[in-house]
Amino acid sequence: MANEKLDEFAKVVNTDKAMRKAKKGETFKCGVDLGTSSIVLTVLDQNDNPIYGAFEYDHAVRDGIVVNYMESVNILKRLKAKAEEVLGVELTTACGAIPPQTGEGASKIVQNVIESAEFICNAVVDEPTAAAKFLAMKDGTVVDIGGGTTGISIFKNGKLIDVMDEPTGGFHMTLVLGGAHHIDNDAAELLKRDPKREKEVFGTIKPVVEKMATITKRGPSVPVVEPVIVVGGAINFEDFIPTFAKTLSMPAYKPDFPQFVTPLGIGMYDHE
Repeated sequence: MANEKLDEFAKVVNTDKAMRKAKKGETFKCGVDLGTSSIVLTVLDQNDNPIYGAFEYDHAVRDGIVVNYMESVNILKRLKAKAEEVLGVELTTACGAIPPQTGEGASKIVQNVIESAEFICNAVVDEPTAAAKFLAMKDGTVVDIGGGTTGISIFKNGKLIDVMDEPTGGFHMTLVLGGAHHIDNDAAELLKRDPKREKEVFGTIKPVVEKMATITKRGPSVPVVEPVIVVGGAINFEDFIPTFAKTLSMPAYKPDFPQFVTPLGIGMYDHE
């Protein structure tokens, strides 16, 4: 079910067509994911069905913390305007998210960015828990590998029993690549995203992936609960999941388009 929604949603992201037209007087829910490598806006209907999405690559966030406030606001304003143009309605409310344990200050900044982009901010939730909401997880572990951090949420019988975050993410892959090739971060980021060089790139960043799995294995205060679902834009490598699962010593799974799981889950929290 989640994969079907992700496959359909991916077809409309950054296009000029929504999954369906807005009905007269219809209101929508919005999710804002201020990521280290991109800012994503998702639009859902009141039944949590994805309707539209847009994103832009950015450098406004580092390790889950907003470091360039105005850039974040301007990008979000552009994404909001694009979504409103496609849907033909004004988007008024949104929900944001932060990595776990980044504190009240981080939450307040995300709220301020959302409000500066002319949304009413209904909530700020933690990222892996938002991912778990989209995946309708009752028992299991969600590992959200963002640009800056690895966030882990563990669920049992529908209850969140542990949540944690470590500063190792896609940006650390970029740093390792840059160091190995003696190139700057921007060039390393482009290299990381080059599908033709995926095998070579993954050989260089493999230790970072193994570290992410070790964090998942040893970091939480309770044992990891299966199934383990890994999400986030940094995991789109063919060998990522096999490598991660081997270090974790248990199976791991990735949904289709893992970069959209958390942003869609964030949008599901946008209600009064």
